[in-house]
Amino acid sequence: MLRRISATLLLLSLSAGALAAVLPEDRADVLYHLYDGGGVTIDGPSVLVRKQVGKSLSFVGNHYLDYVSSASIDVVTTASPYTEEREQWSLGMDYLRGNTTMSLNYVSSVESDYDASTWALSVKQDFFGQLTTVALSYGHGENVVGRSDDETFSRDMLAQQYGVSITQILTKNLITALNFETVTEEGYLNNPYRTVRYRDAEGYSYEQEVYPNTRTSNALGIRAKYFLPYRAAIEGEYRYFTDTWDIVGHTVSLGYTHPWKNWIFTGKVRLHDQTGASFFSDLFPRSEATNFRGRDKELSDMSTTTVQLKASYTFLDDPVGWQGFLKRGSISASLDYLTADYREFRDLTSGAPVGEEPFYSLEANVVQIFISFWY
Repeated sequence: MLRRISATLLLLSLSAGALAAVLPEDRADVLYHLYDGGGVTIDGPSVLVRKQVGKSLSFVGNHYLDYVSSASIDVVTTASPYTEEREQWSLGMDYLRGNTTMSLNYVSSVESDYDASTWALSVKQDFFGQLTTVALSYGHGENVVGRSDDETFSRDMLAQQYGVSITQILTKNLITALNFETVTEEGYLNNPYRTVRYRDAEGYSYEQEVYPNTRTSNALGIRAKYFLPYRAAIEGEYRYFTDTWDIVGHTVSLGYTHPWKNWIFTGKVRLHDQTGASFFSDLFPRSEATNFRGRDKELSDMSTTTVQLKASYTFLDDPVGWQGFLKRGSISASLDYLTADYREFRDLTSGAPVGEEPFYSLEANVVQIFISFWY
């Protein structure tokens, strides 16, 4: 089963235009993405089309494919390398009434051993001459976990997301945003393929992971974007995360955007640090040592650093419409370089004595190339 790897940064725009109560522009995007690192390769295309209908409605559709080849540290130490495909499609609608924008979205994702469907609803309202924007969101996801080697295995997982955000224009150059999100999960939350290891007379053996069947996480974030006199901008963000599995995370990012003629260049650095889950251990003292047991490296005490470089070029910039149809086009490319250091999860391929293996670390590259057209 594929657990999606979060290696890319979510680029959150804080431009003044995003605050005004207007529908998104008509556009079409074609994306190719590639993740390569830690023995895992994920790549595939994505196509998105958005179209307004009248002055109050806008519809959007997206189709997204992932082709996965994995020989990660988890796989090579306990199982065989594998390949699989994930297909996702989504439909959405935005409705504008006065200074209020209401959005409804549905996402369906299908893998050989994991099916997910999510409904999401959000309401955004502008106040005080569009200087303040308040947004509320709710998401409901129903997931079915399976095993590719056992057709009878089927477990349910329910997830709900609640969010609120406030965006404020403080000056003509400074925009800030404060957001809070709560996610609740219930059901089968672990990976049916993953095992934990424990000491025995031969050194160590493996047994199945056992997770709690509930999890609640909370995240509080603050962002600020300052526009410089020469059209450039700097952006900073801090995010605090905590959950009922005793994970506490801190994320800080700093970015700089610089326009030049038809080009826009962006650089960004993101630092993340977290504590491990209460039931995580790289090596348990014995079989069934605790009620809950996990060895997923993403639940380990860890830190990551991501450096992103991005360039965009605008062409066919014609507000009337090139040949009566296309108004503008752009091509963008970005590269993320990611390093992750796990301070509890050990590299079993090293051949070192049991419990003395070096801690695992990885490097990864994320490439995205996409073309956009406005019409």
